[in-house]
Amino acid sequence: MSTETLTPAELRTLFLFEGLSDEQLAWVAEHAGVEHHPARAQVVAEGDPATCFYVLLSGTLRMCRTVHGDEVELIRTDQRGVYCGATEFLMGQRGDQRYSASVYAVTDLTFLTLPAAELGERFVAWFPMAAHLLEGMFLGRRNTDAIVGRRERLVALGQLSAGLTHELNNPAAAAVRATSALRERVAGMRQKLALLARNDIDPDLLERLIDIQELLVKQVGDAPRLSAMQTADREDELADWFDEHGIGDGWNLAAIFVPAGITVERLEEVRTAVGANDLNTALRWLGYAVETETLMGEIEDATTRISALVGKAKQYSQMDRAPFQWVDVHDGLTSTLVMLSGKIGQGVRVVKDFDLSLPQIPAYAGELNQVWTNLIENALGAMGGEGTLTIRTGRDNDRVLVEIGDTGPGVPADLRERIFEPFFTTKPVGEGTGLGLDISWRIVVTSHHGDLRVTSEPGDTRFQVFLPLTEQPET
Repeated sequence: MSTETLTPAELRTLFLFEGLSDEQLAWVAEHAGVEHHPARAQVVAEGDPATCFYVLLSGTLRMCRTVHGDEVELIRTDQRGVYCGATEFLMGQRGDQRYSASVYAVTDLTFLTLPAAELGERFVAWFPMAAHLLEGMFLGRRNTDAIVGRRERLVALGQLSAGLTHELNNPAAAAVRATSALRERVAGMRQKLALLARNDIDPDLLERLIDIQELLVKQVGDAPRLSAMQTADREDELADWFDEHGIGDGWNLAAIFVPAGITVERLEEVRTAVGANDLNTALRWLGYAVETETLMGEIEDATTRISALVGKAKQYSQMDRAPFQWVDVHDGLTSTLVMLSGKIGQGVRVVKDFDLSLPQIPAYAGELNQVWTNLIENALGAMGGEGTLTIRTGRDNDRVLVEIGDTGPGVPADLRERIFEPFFTTKPVGEGTGLGLDISWRIVVTSHHGDLRVTSEPGDTRFQVFLPLTEQPET
């Protein structure tokens, strides 16, 4: 115990002790000590036995908690009289108590310290009713946090899964359809090749035909995109050529060859190579080859999209990535939109007005994704399934601005000042916890030293997130 302490008169200047009697203040003065900690020192470590109750006398502290292996800053303050450490000293008789968070000195610190065990006993003696109420509150909060926390994690997982499943469904279904069609086309190729073989085709002719096949197949990937009018004109040209050369069902072949970039000139090369007798069988075989290549391209595109979506999911959840890093805010915004796609109905138009010249910023990427999720979900909820969701990025002097706007009814002026308070919500009972904007505020302002604002009028509500472009000193 430090021999340095405060007098009862000095103790009464701290808001915690201003209502105590002279006898109670004398007890505090007798049992309290004063501790000094240099800047950047660790005052208490999360998980260590909670033996001391700290009251800040001077300096700036920051409090952190470990979440999934990453240390997250909860609060930073220089308010004289705030307390930390063994704040649940009343629970000491219920077993071993541990510090629930780590405390660090941002600047040189001075604390008033009190032994937690003795303070707990004295508090019960001084305020028995308050002690019972606080003990019940502590236990109730722990139970509630455990139950609600599990439920919120399940809901968050369900939302993530729903969004990802919604996005994966289309490319997965496309890959299945293309694979089924590919199996049929490969079988058709084998049949046409057998027909050519039964006609005792000249080996040199077959070799030339295979060369043409390879040429046409390579052309599929490089085929130019045509307008609907251009496609119709090309199909008419090919259909006329098929009619002139006695090829039945030419429209079907034209629909296969035109998207692959095959022209009448290419068909003439085929006719010259195989001759009139084998032209029909050769064209059917080449049609299967071109279709097969097209289908394989579709499968590749679908699986690439699936891979990209999985990448977006990893990016959103920040798996395999450092907690604090230089990030592009657009990556997080895009991946969040992918994850929330299941909630964005057909009546909502999404406008992305991104300034792609913005530099990367130092940030906790996973935490920012939580901010984007909260703000976008609020915007979607406000619009009720119809309206325009606008996500805009830009530069505001030495900060990046991310603005998320909606065309909902707006936030009334008397509620805007309270909208970032914990447990405050404008949603009906049971539909909101009132924690989303409070969490967003703490992530933006406390963890990133930025700013979060809202401007609102009917039809135009904007949440503005300002984030610094450079790393901020720990002061």
